[in-house]
Amino acid sequence: MSSVMKESTDKFPKITEEGLAELRQRIGVKIEKTVEPWNYEATRDAIRHYAHGIGDDNPLWCDPAYADRSVHGSILALPSFLFTTSRIISGYCGGLSGVHAMWAGADWTWYKHVRRNDAISTQAHLKDLIEHKTRFAGRAFQQIYHVEFFNQSGDRVAEADSWVFRTDRDEARERGTKYTDARGRVERFTDEQLAGFYELYENEEIRGSNKRYWDDVKEGEALPRMMKGPMTVTGFICYAQGWGGLYIRANKLAWQMQQKHPGTGIKNRFGVPDCPERVHWDEDFALQVGAPGAYDYGPERCSWLTHQLTNWMGDDGFLHKSKCQIRRHNPDGDVIVIDGTVTRKFVENGKHFVEIAQNAQTHRGEASAHGSAIVELPKRG
Repeated sequence: MSSVMKESTDKFPKITEEGLAELRQRIGVKIEKTVEPWNYEATRDAIRHYAHGIGDDNPLWCDPAYADRSVHGSILALPSFLFTTSRIISGYCGGLSGVHAMWAGADWTWYKHVRRNDAISTQAHLKDLIEHKTRFAGRAFQQIYHVEFFNQSGDRVAEADSWVFRTDRDEARERGTKYTDARGRVERFTDEQLAGFYELYENEEIRGSNKRYWDDVKEGEALPRMMKGPMTVTGFICYAQGWGGLYIRANKLAWQMQQKHPGTGIKNRFGVPDCPERVHWDEDFALQVGAPGAYDYGPERCSWLTHQLTNWMGDDGFLHKSKCQIRRHNPDGDVIVIDGTVTRKFVENGKHFVEIAQNAQTHRGEASAHGSAIVELPKRG
């Protein structure tokens, strides 16, 4: 391709050696200033809005009367609620201004429940920057952050690593090999297909107060299949309502953010700077960055996997660890099914744990995400 052609087709900032060198200087340095979180406190409404944003109607998060009668005596925040209390864990990354960032996974450890009205504070730093060669976008850099979460008493309630992949938008669009056949794909579902999918919703079990005992669980046992979808832009916006988004700002506040961080203002069809997050509802822009269409959020999908776990373990279980790796975009129109299998039972420090492998795939059998988890369960007698 000639330099003239290249200049005319390149639209977005590039990854540079200078930018990478500056970013590496941040490794291990505590982040002192960042964008404020969507939620500082785990209020009743904040918890419910997040739960509903992932399609989770567990009364332990959503119904005060039920939760007050539970073993906990109060509403709890679902484990993935902590995504709302840190922009860093949710994918807000520094350096390489204007270079695309794709949130790609998280590795969580929880130590305590987050209870209604807990105030959450965080400490974070850039943990590592790792170069990869990808089929989708060529040269990419995995930018890993570590975040710790504390309640108002100073107790550490959780810690997690999360990572984004920084890629050249133009390179991803031009290569596009992973999504060539999927771009803008529309496959209409029949009423019969939808009825089959919706049976999974109708039969979804929330274990609740019916204790699941460690003694009764068997290695090789399957968790009930969970479905999410069919994906719609409305659903993606529902998640943004509970999670808060990273760059969604209106009017003067949008202008202020773009003045401070010019890379967050990418011009739309009117020539107006608009947020990069619109890949989740603006199909044309999503196609420009090499995605197959408007698609779901990464933390949203991670939260779907933990939703399957909390449904299964019941009120008396405790989700101790969960790791999720994103494998592809799930655009508008996809259906996701999540399967889980108990792979190990073990006892550690007097606590009884089960390890679970999870796999999420589209209705076409495409890998969407995979994960693993460790759940603590009560023991009989």
